Amino acid sequence: MAATKNPRELTSHDLVLSHFTLGRHHDITQRVDAAAAAGCQAIGIYLRDFQRLESEDTADRLAGLLDERNLCLAEIDALRLADTADAAEQEAAAFRIADQFGCRSLHVLGPHAGSVTDGAAVFAALCDRAADHGLLVGLEFLPTTNIATAADALRIVEAADRDNGGVCVDVWHHQRGANDLDLIRRLPGEKVIDVQMSDGPLAPLLEDYEHDTRRNRVPPGEGEFDLVGFVAAIRATGTTAPWALEVCNRAAWETNGTAFVARCADGLREVLAVDQR
Repeated sequence: MAATKNPRELTSHDLVLSHFTLGRHHDITQRVDAAAAAGCQAIGIYLRDFQRLESEDTADRLAGLLDERNLCLAEIDALRLADTADAAEQEAAAFRIADQFGCRSLHVLGPHAGSVTDGAAVFAALCDRAADHGLLVGLEFLPTTNIATAADALRIVEAADRDNGGVCVDVWHHQRGANDLDLIRRLPGEKVIDVQMSDGPLAPLLEDYEHDTRRNRVPPGEGEFDLVGFVAAIRATGTTAPWALEVCNRAAWETNGTAFVARCADGLREVLAVDQR
């Protein structure tokens, strides 16, 4: 039996099942089983779901499930880049998760208040606190915030100048936002913290960006995105970050979650193999 990987030793040879590839009704056992069946090495968890496990006094059960399936808990999703009481409460929960499971990364979302300098100061302070818990911090860009592109995220990351701070790159937000592969290629490899993969139609199916994002992603290779070009751009940075599946699809959530995760993982492997042949 293969040994469970240390989350902090995951590389670009590994797959992570991000939390939102499955729905709220999929319990932690179903998530771990689906990831293991699909050949993933790790899973991610949503902060508020972990807090629910804590409130039910079942968080320790997750550790046992991961050990049984030789998986680890790699990523924590997600904090807001804000200096508020709610953000502080969520941050404390993230650090409890990291301390218990040795997680690799924490994702952070905009918008930020004030100037880029202001945003960088908040990000730098978060990185300093996260470093005490062994965490990398990935700032995720979304076209609906003032951190809209990879360049916007990198500007804050570079201004913060923290060794454990970098960018979380989600192909969906790249494709539906700037859709500029040069911005991806210009990211320093050591600053690419996580890469989240999905696919979808070129034209949005819903006017509301958030609703479209949560409902209409499809497994890699089943949509119209230029995933091969995106993967080549990511590899050109030199990053060794693992590949994460974040395939939010409301219809798929209502069907067989294990089969859906397998489709996602198989599709991603096919995409990753294209320029390696």
